[in-house]
Amino acid sequence: MNMQYWTLKRTLRTIWIVTGIVFTLWLCYSMQAHGVDKALLKSDNLLQFENTEQYYCYTPKASFIQVLFFYPGALVEPKSYIPLCRELATEGIKVYLIKMPWRQATRGYNIPKTLGLFDDAGKTYILVGHSQGGKMAAQFVYENPGVVDQLILIGTTHPLDISLGYAKIPILKIYGSRDGVSDEASIMDNKVQLPTSAQFVRIEGGNHSQYGYYGFQLGDKKATIDREQQQVETLRAMLTFINE
Repeated sequence: MNMQYWTLKRTLRTIWIVTGIVFTLWLCYSMQAHGVDKALLKSDNLLQFENTEQYYCYTPKASFIQVLFFYPGALVEPKSYIPLCRELATEGIKVYLIKMPWRQATRGYNIPKTLGLFDDAGKTYILVGHSQGGKMAAQFVYENPGVVDQLILIGTTHPLDISLGYAKIPILKIYGSRDGVSDEASIMDNKVQLPTSAQFVRIEGGNHSQYGYYGFQLGDKKATIDREQQQVETLRAMLTFINE
């Protein structure tokens, strides 16, 4: 009896460990960038591309006023947002895609401030975050009033535990009708944490993971539009808001 018990216990423990390893490997693979053209990671006649330890950056070669900082979602490889960030940069916006330490959205959200990237008084600063990156973008605005000129929250229910109801800056929240991670009902329930002037854009058929070029995210729903269409609609909503 004891032998059978210990054999069963060892078997269950082995299954648990193997399952954990397989899940971790799947998660790492799923959150990696997929389908990002290497040509997007190069300079061209319009943009100067820079890849540092703390960010990717696109600088327009023509004069510009707007500077945008993009915070990735938790565990998502930053390169997943390169297609969207480059499209924004081609519209005459300097774009920094921040590399959070260990891909943890809650760490490194002060990188732009630490590096002095907000120090040019002649520029307009836009802060953008996806998912948990949106949480930290809201947190930055909360902790640093007067630094950011516009805030864009993508696929996130945040802010939850802080209020930006007092904020005087324009705020945009973009969400998908098929987002299973940051669902529409929760987003609407938390509207009270944003000023009444905040704008909301609903992407019909969009889900959580198609804002970037990475795998299907645990808990998400299947989108009814393709990734390219969701990216186009996201870009359109962002540019309309930024240029108002």
